[in-house]
Amino acid sequence: MYAAPIAKLIEEFNKMPGIGKRTAERLAFHVLKLSDGEAQAFADAVLAAKRTIRFCPICQSLTDREPCDICANPKRDRSVICVVENPKDVLAMEKIREYTGVYHVLHGAISPMDGIGPEDIKLRELLARVQEGGIREVIMATNPTIEGEATAMYVSRLLKPLGVKVTRIAHGIPVGGDLEYADEVTLARAMEGRREI
Repeated sequence: MYAAPIAKLIEEFNKMPGIGKRTAERLAFHVLKLSDGEAQAFADAVLAAKRTIRFCPICQSLTDREPCDICANPKRDRSVICVVENPKDVLAMEKIREYTGVYHVLHGAISPMDGIGPEDIKLRELLARVQEGGIREVIMATNPTIEGEATAMYVSRLLKPLGVKVTRIAHGIPVGGDLEYADEVTLARAMEGRREI
């Protein structure tokens, strides 16, 4: 249907998560409308990111420096580690501007159905950080999914014998949400995570 170079471009965009066939087509045709300079700048940005972005040796987040800006910040409380599944989760937590500790990015969650075990995520690195000492609390901020919950429980069982307090972020009703549309698990979590006002 399309010339081979266009079909290949569509195919490559279609491999990206969340990009369906129609969106891949739109992106491919958008790229074709770019000037040569704009297309080169786009290609250069992709290649530069691939060459320069790596894991922070401390928190395992993505960075272009070692350590990342958060780990290098002397104002951060290094005795509290917030464990998240993905680098994007760090950005989400930073948006609230309430958390002043440091992070650890697992790069996934335990999911036996998908063939992802504890050895496939950055657990060894987390254990090494905690075993070094100086950590008083680990906050599990994995997603409220079956995989996220399983990961939180697994990590908790690994860390408790090390004498570290392990907590879980509360889950519940979102602001602006209606109780009638909340499922039973969400309502139960909201009740468990309640606090005095």
